[in-house]
Amino acid sequence: MRNNRMKKIFIFVSFLFLLIISIFFIYSKVVASSKLEGIESFPDSYKPYLKEISKKHPNWKFVALYTNLDWNYVINEENVFGKNLIPKNYTDNWKNTTPGQYNVEVDKGWVDCSKKALEYCMDPRNFLNEVRIFQFEALSYNSNTNSLYGIEKILYGTEFYDRKVSYFNNSGNVINMNEKYSDLILKGGQVSKVSPYHLASRIKQEVGPFLTHNSISGKVQGYEGLYNFYNIGATSSTEPMGAIKNGLKYARDGNGASETIRNKYLIPWNNKERAITGGAIFIGSSYINVGQNTIYLQKFDVNDDRDNNLFWHQYMTNVLAPFSESKSIYNGYKNSGLLDTSMYFIIPVFENMPKTLPESPDINSKDFENTNTEVYCDASNVNIRTGPSTSYEIITTVSNNYKMTRIAKGIQSGERWDKVMLENGIVGYISQIYVKEIPKIQIERIDLDIDSLIIEKGETKKLNVNIYPKNATNKNLIYSSSNKKVATVDNNGNIKAIRSGNATITVKAEENDVQSQIEITVYSKVTDILLNQTDVYMEIGDNFQIVSEVYPEDANDKTILYESMNPEIATVDNYGIITAIKEGETTIIAISNESQDVYASCKVNVVRKIEANEILFDESLSVNNLEVSGIDYNENTVSDIILKVTTDLEIEIVNNKDELLQLTDIIGTGSKIRLKENSKILKEYKIIIYGDANGDGKINSIDLLIIQRDILEIERLEEIFRKASNIKKDGKKPSSVDLLFIQRHILGFQIIEQ
Repeated sequence: MRNNRMKKIFIFVSFLFLLIISIFFIYSKVVASSKLEGIESFPDSYKPYLKEISKKHPNWKFVALYTNLDWNYVINEENVFGKNLIPKNYTDNWKNTTPGQYNVEVDKGWVDCSKKALEYCMDPRNFLNEVRIFQFEALSYNSNTNSLYGIEKILYGTEFYDRKVSYFNNSGNVINMNEKYSDLILKGGQVSKVSPYHLASRIKQEVGPFLTHNSISGKVQGYEGLYNFYNIGATSSTEPMGAIKNGLKYARDGNGASETIRNKYLIPWNNKERAITGGAIFIGSSYINVGQNTIYLQKFDVNDDRDNNLFWHQYMTNVLAPFSESKSIYNGYKNSGLLDTSMYFIIPVFENMPKTLPESPDINSKDFENTNTEVYCDASNVNIRTGPSTSYEIITTVSNNYKMTRIAKGIQSGERWDKVMLENGIVGYISQIYVKEIPKIQIERIDLDIDSLIIEKGETKKLNVNIYPKNATNKNLIYSSSNKKVATVDNNGNIKAIRSGNATITVKAEENDVQSQIEITVYSKVTDILLNQTDVYMEIGDNFQIVSEVYPEDANDKTILYESMNPEIATVDNYGIITAIKEGETTIIAISNESQDVYASCKVNVVRKIEANEILFDESLSVNNLEVSGIDYNENTVSDIILKVTTDLEIEIVNNKDELLQLTDIIGTGSKIRLKENSKILKEYKIIIYGDANGDGKINSIDLLIIQRDILEIERLEEIFRKASNIKKDGKKPSSVDLLFIQRHILGFQIIEQ
């Protein structure tokens, strides 16, 4: 019954622990985000790319948005069927190919994207170049940069460009306005506090280049005279034109929204000005002004400004929308000559992001073979791009003879590209025609040097390594120790002394058998001495051997020198044997032969000769060398012990702190039985209760902890407590076996024999 009860308690505690951990784990996913400005505020994997952009555009500012969200958690939350779409005509690498979901049209012409595509599109580091970084541009209105000229540049190539507005009212009549589309977009940005460049790009993204798009034609049957430039509310539907009709329903009445909401967003959108401005107000109040103030954050809801309701408030389903819109915005700024103005980019950072950047699904891994080759650039001003063709954006340029590491060699048909890592950590692609391999030079000799071959325990010394020739191609070395228990060595040549002994340190070239060795000695100094007695009572003529334990255990010189402070009272020989000469007190000093600063002392009290019949102990007790054991664990009060000692001398019992105990007090390890005559102590016996390591007379979990600390050499026990911890009574130091005995005693499985 007892075992069943304990099992149930264990199961309940385990369940409670797991519940707490689960709650903590869930909570940890929604810790508030924080923003830090400046390139140095970003993780190292972001910095080289941002520094390259900053060289070209010093007025651009970068803000790290620490989402405090785990990368894998974010991907799992976003990788839900129908949440992120890709055009159906894309290759299968971009699509979700799960049976039953593959090529299923979530919206007309749009299917669910693959996890690989999602990871590529969500990793901000893939888009830290001059063009695609605009998906992270802060989208608030800025009068210093936003202008009609810039808007027209963004609209260039569409039917909105340099064109006056006309539209159909709900009666089918054409209304002509004197204002252009750029005028309405600028006005919408001013009212909504949203960048009009973003609004212009969003219109191009949502309805394309033609005024005949059904969302803004005003001619859709049943929705005549209604306009929705941003496809707000245009949720996916399998019905023909379902998404467009849903958007026009929103334009009509806000999908049943309250009068307050309709007034706020200027609904109904029954003319183009109301549609452009009202939609801009919707975008601003619903997204930009509540933390989703970049295209990226509007697509991927990973900021926490909406009470941790993440991943659902997403403006668009096209997984490539931020990628596509960023180029439109870039071109608008570029064509307007505004690229050198001051701009802010808010770039998300996730926890536990992959070390290797997820690549575009368009890049076929079969077109490359992995390598790790040192190469150099064989031309001037060669572009490093985000992918293996000139259609990808430029990250940076490298000059003639610039050294790189080729990560993967291109084996494509036609023009070949290599994947390289630059010295600053940037990873990109370079045309193979500009890449030359650096001839390999192997290591021929390794020289080792260290300031001393003797290292003190706990010390770390640097091994100086020189390789020849100096210009060896592969300088990688392998470090090893012949005895890791004595000394270890890391890959930087740092030798750490663990314990006394000898070890051979070997340094070998990674690419061949060239190696060199040194023999080191670890010397362990004496730090402490522990005596088995610190206060002993002896009769005239008696001998008593004091035992010294030297620490640490692996000390090289354990020699102890003994000295009596008063040889007329008691003497001591080289083996620690004390001889009592006459009554009185003296002190025996045990000194380390290695250092006189390390010593311990024992007070010796020499008393008169005591006859054998003056002190008699009950046969149940074991008396050995002034130590008493064999005490019944359930009968260990002062009165219990006094009844087992027969003497005419005065008797008192004190605890291990020399505090006098009363008759009903419990006796523990380290307590002393003192026999006195005329208040003078003649004899003193120390008590041992096996399993009681702290002297409280009980055996419980506290003793387990204390003994464990001694085993781990965190905190040493006095000799009497160490003896009490040796349940096996084999004279050895406490071990894990003794801990097991105590555990079984506590659980009632096996009582410790005293």
